[in-house]
Amino acid sequence: VAIKKMVLQEMAEELPVNEILVMRDNRNANIVTYLDSYLVDEELWLVMEFMGCGTLFDVLRAVYLEEGEIGAVCQE
Repeated sequence: VAIKKMVLQEMAEELPVNEILVMRDNRNANIVTYLDSYLVDEELWLVMEFMGCGTLFDVLRAVYLEEGEIGAVCQE
């Protein structure tokens, strides 16, 4: 698993709740699976499926995509 730690004091109150709802309610093979969440001191920990390739941002920094490829990724 992977754990995303979010410091609650540094963000708007509705952002963590919205992220949990979107991840929980949208199950798709192309979206990281949300497993659970925990409140630990002043942090919200989101437990998700581990993706060994890194974040989408990491992949996009390493690879140049043509317009058609970007469209295909967005469609998926």
